[in-house]
Amino acid sequence: MRFLFILFLSVTFQTITSQNQFVPVDVPYKMALENAKKEGKPLFVMLYADWCPHCNLMKTEVLSDPAIIDFLNTNFICTYKNIEKEEGIVLKNKFNTKSLPTFLFLDSNETLIYALKGEMKKAEFQNELRYALNKKMQLPYLEKEFLADPSNSDKFFTYLNTLKKGKDRTELSIPTHIYLNTQSDKQLVSELNWRVIANGVTDIKSREFQYVINHQKEFATVASQNRVDRKIESIVNELLRPLVDNLDTINYYKQREVAKSIRLQKTDSLVFKYDLTLAERTEKWNLYKKVTLEDTQKLVWNDASFLKDIGNTYLKHIKDTESLKKAISWVDRSLELNNSYDGNLLEAKLYNKIKNKKKALEYAKNAKAIAKEMDWNSKEVDTLLAELNTK
Repeated sequence: MRFLFILFLSVTFQTITSQNQFVPVDVPYKMALENAKKEGKPLFVMLYADWCPHCNLMKTEVLSDPAIIDFLNTNFICTYKNIEKEEGIVLKNKFNTKSLPTFLFLDSNETLIYALKGEMKKAEFQNELRYALNKKMQLPYLEKEFLADPSNSDKFFTYLNTLKKGKDRTELSIPTHIYLNTQSDKQLVSELNWRVIANGVTDIKSREFQYVINHQKEFATVASQNRVDRKIESIVNELLRPLVDNLDTINYYKQREVAKSIRLQKTDSLVFKYDLTLAERTEKWNLYKKVTLEDTQKLVWNDASFLKDIGNTYLKHIKDTESLKKAISWVDRSLELNNSYDGNLLEAKLYNKIKNKKKALEYAKNAKAIAKEMDWNSKEVDTLLAELNTK
C-alpha cells in the first residue's frame, strides 16, 4: 500500500508539473487567422528563439501560469513561432521584429492592434493582455485619435507610449515628426517637447535634431547638458552601429560623413571608435593603423581603457617598429591615467615585441608588483618574466 501511495503521489506531481509547463503550440499561421475569423477573437502570436533567455524566462515564469494560459485560450487564438523556422522567419520580417520575445496581437485582417516586447512579471503581462482587448487602448484607435488632432500632446503621448511597448525606437519616428511639425522652432525648447525629441527623434538630418545641435545650451536649461549629450551620442550610435554590425562598409562611409558633420568632439570620438571596430572586423590593419595614427591623441587621449584596447590590437596585428613605438606611447598615457596591472603587462609585451628587453623587464616587474600587492594570479606575467630572463 505504501508503495502504491508513493507511486500515486509521484504521478500526481508529474501531472501537475506538466500542466504548469509552457509548451508552445505551433498552429499554422493561416489556420490561426481563419480560426480568429470564425471565433471573432484577436490572434495572439509569440515570436521567440530557443537561445533567447528572456523568451525562456517568459515561458517558465509567466506563460506556464494556469491563470494566464486560461486567459489567453479564452480570449485569443494563440500561436507561437520560432523566428529561426519557416513561418517565424516570415513573421519576424513582416512585422520588423528586432527584440525578443515579441508578442503580436492582430485582428482577423492582420492589422496590428497591440504589441509587446521583452520580459514582464505575471501581473503586468495579464494587465497588458486586458489592454490588448480594449478597443480604446488599441493602436488603430489611438492612431486615429492622434491624427485627428496631431498637436495634442496628450493624445500623442498616449499613442507613443502604447506604440513603444512593442516597437523599436526607430518606428516611433513617424508619429513623433507628425507631432513636432505642429511645433515652431521656439516651441521645441520646452520640457515636454524635449521628452518627445529624446524618445522619438532618430533621424540625424531632421529639423528637430539639427535644432538641438545648434541650441544645446537652451535645451540644457529644460533638460540638462548630460541628457543632451546622451541624446546626441545615441542618435550617432543608432545611425552607425547597425552598419558596423552588418559590415555594410558602403553605407557606413556614407553615413559616417553625416555623423562627422555634427563637428563635436564627443561625436568625432564615437565615429573614431566605429572606424576602428569596422577595420578590426574586416581585418584591414593598414586602415586601423592609419586611423589610430591620425586621431588617437586627438580623440581618445583621456580614455585609459580604449588606449589599452588600441595597444592590444597593435600587439596582435601590427609589425613595424615605428608604429609599435606609437602604441607604446599610447599605453604610457593610459598608465598615467590609471597605473594598472594589465597596462604594465601590455607595455612589457610591446617592448618585448620591438626587442627592448630592458624596458620589457621594467614593466613586467611593475605588473608583478601590482599583482603581488593585490594578491592576484600572476601566472601570465611570471611566464613573461621567465622568458625575458632567459634571453
